[in-house]
Amino acid sequence: MPEYRIDFNKPSLIGSEFQYVQQAIEDRHISGDGYFTRQCHALLESELSVPKALLTTSCTHALEMAALLLDLQPGDEFIVPAFTFVSTVNAFVLRGARPVFIDIRPDTLNLDESQLERLITPRTKAIVVVHYAGVGCEMESILEIAGRYGIPVVEDNAHGLFGKYRGRFLGTFGCLATQSFHETKNFTCGEGGAVLINDPTLIERAEILREKGTNRSRFFRGQVDKYTWVDVGSSYLPSDILAAFLYAQLEARVQIQASRKRIWEFYENTLQDWAAASQVRLPIVPEYCEQPYHMYYLLAPSLEYRTALIGYLKSKSILSVFHYLPLHLSEMGLKFGGRPGDCPVVERVSDNCCVCLFITP
Repeated sequence: MPEYRIDFNKPSLIGSEFQYVQQAIEDRHISGDGYFTRQCHALLESELSVPKALLTTSCTHALEMAALLLDLQPGDEFIVPAFTFVSTVNAFVLRGARPVFIDIRPDTLNLDESQLERLITPRTKAIVVVHYAGVGCEMESILEIAGRYGIPVVEDNAHGLFGKYRGRFLGTFGCLATQSFHETKNFTCGEGGAVLINDPTLIERAEILREKGTNRSRFFRGQVDKYTWVDVGSSYLPSDILAAFLYAQLEARVQIQASRKRIWEFYENTLQDWAAASQVRLPIVPEYCEQPYHMYYLLAPSLEYRTALIGYLKSKSILSVFHYLPLHLSEMGLKFGGRPGDCPVVERVSDNCCVCLFITP
C-alpha cells in the first residue's frame, strides 16, 4: 500500500493504552472477560444507562448475537437500509432470514422512515437501523411504527457511540444495539465491538450465546456448581489485552470527541464556499441530533466529479474513499430479489458519495 501524508484513518493513541495492556499481561489474565473487559462493560452501562453491555470480537459478531437473540429463522424477513456495510445484512442472512431493502433519506442518508410501514409483512421479524456517520435516524417514527406491529428494532450504531437523538444516546432505543471498535472508529482496539442490551429479558441468553452456548457466566457468579452446554452459541469474547487498550480510549472519550469536533468543524467552515461553487453537498445534521463527529463526507454532483476529486486528493497524498455500493444491487442482493430502481436515493448517492477523510485526533 502506498503511504499517504493524510491517511484514510489514523488510530488515536491518547491515554493509558500501553500502561493498561502491560497491566493486563502482568495480571496473567489475557483471555476474555478479565478486569479490563469488566471495566469497559461498567463504563458503557453507566454512561449510556443501558441494562447490559457485552464486548465482542467485532461489531459483526455483535450483530450475529442480535440475530440469534431475536431467534430469526429461515423464511423470516428483516428490513434494512440498502446503504450500509455488508455485516449489517450478513448477520441476519446467516440465520436464514431474507433482507428487505429500504431506501434512505436524501438529507441524512439514514433509513427513510416514511417508506417503512409499506415494507412490513407478517414475516417481518426485525427492523435494523443504521445511524450513518453517527447522525441519528428518526427513531421516534421508527419506534412508533415498530411498536404498532410488535417488531423489535436493532440499532447498528457502529458510527455513533455517544451520539444523541433528541437528547438520548444512540444505541439505547432498540431492544438491541451494536457498536464497533474497529481501527476506523472514534474509539478503537484494532478489532472489537459490543452488543448493548436494552431489553433485560435478553441478558441471560446473551451471556450464554457469547460463551459458546454454555452457562459459564452463571457458574462464575456462583449460581450453578458447574457449567454445561445449554444453547447454541459461539466464542464472541475479545482478549482482555484488547479490552485494556479500549478502556484507555473510553476513559479519554471527552478529549477524543473534542478533538474530532474541532477537525469536523474546520472542514465544515472551510469548505462552504468551495462546495457551493462546485455543487458539492456537505453533511446535513438535524439540530436535534448530536453527532459524535465520526466522519466528514461529501456528495459530489456526478460520478465523474467524484472520481476526479479522489484522484486529485491522491495526487496531494491524501487518501479518500467512498461509501457504499448499493447492497440490493450486489451479487447477493440480486439473489434476494433486489432490482435497479428499488432504492433510487441509495443508487444515486452510491454513485456520488465521497467520504474524504475520517476525522482522527
